[in-house]
Amino acid sequence: MKERISRSVLLSIIAVGVMTFSGVIVETSMNITFPTLISEFHIGLNVVQWITTIYLLVLSSVIPLSKFLKENFKTTHLFIFSGLMFLIGLLIDAFAPSFTFLIIGRLVQGIGTGISLPLMFNLILDNVPLSRLGFMMGFGSLITAAASAVGPTFGGIIVHTLGWRYIFIFLIPILILAMILGMVTIPKLSQPELKPSRFDFASFAFIVFTFAGLIIGISNISTNQLLNVNVWLPLVIGIIALISFMARQNKLANPILNVSILKNHSYSRFLLAFFINQLIILGLAFVVPNYVQIINHSDSSVAGLILLPGAVLGAIISPLSGILLDKVGAKKPILFGSGLILISLIALTMNSAHVSDLFFIITYTLIMIGIGLSYGNIMTKALSYLQNERKADGNAILTTVQQFAGAIGTVIVATIITKVNLVNIHQPVVGFAVAIFFLAVITAIQFIVILFNKD
Repeated sequence: MKERISRSVLLSIIAVGVMTFSGVIVETSMNITFPTLISEFHIGLNVVQWITTIYLLVLSSVIPLSKFLKENFKTTHLFIFSGLMFLIGLLIDAFAPSFTFLIIGRLVQGIGTGISLPLMFNLILDNVPLSRLGFMMGFGSLITAAASAVGPTFGGIIVHTLGWRYIFIFLIPILILAMILGMVTIPKLSQPELKPSRFDFASFAFIVFTFAGLIIGISNISTNQLLNVNVWLPLVIGIIALISFMARQNKLANPILNVSILKNHSYSRFLLAFFINQLIILGLAFVVPNYVQIINHSDSSVAGLILLPGAVLGAIISPLSGILLDKVGAKKPILFGSGLILISLIALTMNSAHVSDLFFIITYTLIMIGIGLSYGNIMTKALSYLQNERKADGNAILTTVQQFAGAIGTVIVATIITKVNLVNIHQPVVGFAVAIFFLAVITAIQFIVILFNKD
C-alpha cells in the first residue's frame, strides 16, 4: 500500500509551485511584448532583450546557492523572502516609469524565482514518500511545463487587450494568495536541520561571471562573427570563471555547491539528457511559430494555436509519467518518450522543405508527449543516483542547467537559422531544415546516453 502525502505537504508544494509558475509565465509571456516595449520606450531590439537576459542571468546565479540557503535558513523564511522579492518586482514593473525600472523589476523577480524553483523540488524530495516521489516530481515538472505552454498565449492576449503592464498586475493577487497559503502550511512541515556556514563571496562572484560571460557571449553569436571580440571575450571570461569556481569548490571544506557529484557518471548522463530536453523545448518554441509565419505565411494567432495542443498534453502527461516511474521504473518511460521525440523530429527533418500547419500540430504534439514522459522522470532518475545528503546539490545543478539551457536554447537555434540563411538568401526554409536536423541529432545523443546507461 502506498504511503499518503499529507495535506500540509501537498498544499505547501502547491504554494511554492504557484510562485514558480508565476515566475516562468512572466518569463515566457514577456517575449511577446518586445515590439510594444520597443515602440513605447524608444529602444532597440538589442536593448529590449535584456528583459529576458537579466532575468535568466539572475536565476542562473541564484539557483546554485539553493543548497547553501537550505542549510542556513528555515524553509518558511526562504519562502516568505522569495515571495516578497517577486511581489516587489511585480509592483516595480507594473508601474515602471522607464525601461530602467522595468529591468530593475525583472532583476528583483529573478531573485524570487531563483529561490522558489529549487525550493519546490527540495520540498518534494524532503517530504514526499519514496513510493510517491515519481508522481510528485512529475507534478513539479507539470508546473513549469504548463507555465511555458500558456505563457506566450497569456502574454499575447493581455498585450492586445489591456496592455503589457497587466501581465504583472494580474499575477499580484495570485502571488499574495500563494504566500498566505505557504505561510499557513509550510511551518507545519518538519524543517531540515540547519548547518550554518560562512557565505563564500568569491564562489558567488565566479558563478555570476560564469553565466554572464556564457549567456552574453552565446547571445552575441547571432549578430557577430565567432572571432569577434563581443563573442570570444565574454565566452573566455565565462569559461575561466567556471573552471575557477569548480576548482574552488573542490578546495573548500563546505562548498556552496558540491561539484564532485559530477564524477557520478550515471547522474552526469541524466544531467546531459535533462539539458538536451530543455534545448528541444526552447528550440522548437522558436522554430515552429517562425516557420509557420515566415514559410507558410500563417498569422501569429495560428502559430500560437499550433503549439497549444502539444503544450497542454505534454503538461498533463508529466505527473502521469511519474506514476509510471513509481510502477515500472524510470528507464522505460524515459526511453519511450525520447524515442517518440526522435521519430517525430526525423519525420520533420525528412519533410522540412514543406511542413504544413497540420503536420506541425501532429508532430509537435507527439514531441511534447515525449517530453512529458521523459522530463520529470529524467530529473527523478538523476537524483536517485545520489545519497540523500547530496540531493540538494544535485537539485541545484539540475535546475541551474535547466535555466542555462533556457537562456541559450533559443539563441542556438536562431543562430543556426540566421547563419545558414546568409548562404541561402533566397531559400529561407534551408535554415529551418538545418535547425530541425540539429534538434534531431541531439535527441539521438540523448536516446543513446540513456539506452546504454548500466541500469
